[in-house]
Amino acid sequence: MSFWKNLFGAGGDRQPAAASIDAQEEFEGYLIKATLMKSGGEYQVAGTIEKEIDGETKTYSFIRADKFSDKDDCAAATLGKGRQIIREQGKFLFD
Repeated sequence: MSFWKNLFGAGGDRQPAAASIDAQEEFEGYLIKATLMKSGGEYQVAGTIEKEIDGETKTYSFIRADKFSDKDDCAAATLGKGRQIIREQGKFLFD
């Protein structure tokens, strides 16, 4: 019976794991957080960009196809991708 529960998602005791922050930095008034995704034996670029606007924290999430075998390399690439997104979209990021 447990095979069928696992197959169809029953047995709702499990809760999704909270995203862990692998690295973060402040850049031009924005906070970039690397929340890497584990994909097989590799790490995939994923993160959020946050900024407080009029007392409300706005968040932009991004995931890219880039994968790395080293967690630190992936975190550095994620922060770099966040800086690139901020440079390109700037004030229009949360529109």
